[in-house]
Amino acid sequence: MLDDVSSGGWRLERGDPALSEVHGSISVPKQAGLRRIFAFLGPGFLVATGYMDPGNWATSLAGGSKFGYALLTVALLSNMIAILLQALCSRLGIASGRDLAQACRDAFPRPVAFVLWLLAEAAICATDLAEVIGTAIGLNLLFGLPLEIGVVVTALDVFLILWLQRLGFRWVEAMVVGMLAIITLCFGVQIALADPDWGAVIRGFAPTTEILRNPDMLYLALGILGATVMPHNLYLHSAIVQTRRHDGTLEGKRVAIRLATFDSTFALMFALTINASILILAASAFHAGGAGEVADLGKAHELLNPLLGSALAPTLFAVALLCCGLNSTVTATIAGQAVMEGFLRLRLQPWLRRLITRVIAIVPAALVTIAYGEQGAGALLIFSQVILSLQLPFAIVPLVLFTADRRKMGALVAPRWQTVLAALAAALIIALNAKLLVDLVTGS
Repeated sequence: MLDDVSSGGWRLERGDPALSEVHGSISVPKQAGLRRIFAFLGPGFLVATGYMDPGNWATSLAGGSKFGYALLTVALLSNMIAILLQALCSRLGIASGRDLAQACRDAFPRPVAFVLWLLAEAAICATDLAEVIGTAIGLNLLFGLPLEIGVVVTALDVFLILWLQRLGFRWVEAMVVGMLAIITLCFGVQIALADPDWGAVIRGFAPTTEILRNPDMLYLALGILGATVMPHNLYLHSAIVQTRRHDGTLEGKRVAIRLATFDSTFALMFALTINASILILAASAFHAGGAGEVADLGKAHELLNPLLGSALAPTLFAVALLCCGLNSTVTATIAGQAVMEGFLRLRLQPWLRRLITRVIAIVPAALVTIAYGEQGAGALLIFSQVILSLQLPFAIVPLVLFTADRRKMGALVAPRWQTVLAALAAALIIALNAKLLVDLVTGS
């Protein structure tokens, strides 16, 4: 099982396929055309939900309410990095037949792979924690359900995912796309009510040196970047891209990589629209309205009515938050399954794996909300984003190394320009994490 010509540069031979119960379950027409393109659409939208989870909401609300439209350029940069990394995930999954977790297991010595697994599990639990809290806040804002009960209710989505997967993976994708449509409609109406300064919005996407000169703005910019590029999405995409059953020839894989990259790029541009909408809404409603910095989801909901002059706005905000939370929990639990099976070759029943992931997230969320209420839940939400930011390099660096290695990828190795840009993105994120750690240690 050690290195030889047949293993293609991997230490270990490839084991069971990623998410074997849905692997290759969606057939792709061989003839070029809209039907083949449509067959590949779906995984990118599951990935995109992770880029608009409740953690993103908190950072975008804070950035827009405090600095207006200036941080839109950071949202754009974060999205460009995400598009680049997800293109590499598609390439890895299709070319090697391994998801990122399996690739780490098959390439690194067992102790290294074990540490990477622990870090990946911590990131997924942190992700799930943010989604649990966000969903509970959405239930509280819409139905007045106490946060403690809302946290427990979120466990029920495990059964929803299982039911949908029994119908077929396309049903999971359809649910996610449907929720995204509702989120888009909600923000469309809220933006219309807020009536932002569109000239200032366009200027906000242009790079500015003010971010580097203003420490507070730089800190929020780091928060937006850290909350946008999330590690569990890299494991997720490299696994679910393999749900498509395409032509296994070299040319067939090239086409699959191209179409999968189109899918993720299109979906992530959609995610940018949502993230930008959150920031634009905060800038036009809170910053222009003189409300000051608003990072708390509940406070944002409370302020929308008097500032926009419509009782509809806070309701739409809560509906969109609930849909984002539900969507993100679906993808986080699927990512959890891929990580455990990929790193450990440990196959549990899907319902058991998802229940374990959810319980690990629910216990701290429930304890904190019971002890400290909404304020404690908000602090836990921010802490979860810090964990995600610190774990990012441990997922990005292996991804860049694998896709740049011709022995592992063969003729489908990533183009040099793509590798260079991804390496620069990884270096930027590592530098930002180093600054975050220095700030935490020094208390600045």
